[in-house]
Amino acid sequence: MKDGIHPNYIETLVRCGCGNTFQTRSTVPEIKVDICNVCHPFFTGKLKFVDTAGRIEKFKSKFASAGYASLKKPKKAATPADAVSS
Repeated sequence: MKDGIHPNYIETLVRCGCGNTFQTRSTVPEIKVDICNVCHPFFTGKLKFVDTAGRIEKFKSKFASAGYASLKKPKKAATPADAVSS
């Protein structure tokens, strides 16, 4: 490796939003993350929504009354022009 062109690779403390911390190596002294292996749903087996701006509630309220819109539509009656003659 050439001297002077690579960043310093140092011990790094990673802090999660759940309070978990662990050591790794990086070019920055500290990394803050929202989700780690202790609180991630894949590793815990628990379903947890991370919703910072109320997006899930906004989506549910917007589409709650929609339901199955295609089932509520009346069916069109077949017209003679729609039939294919041979």
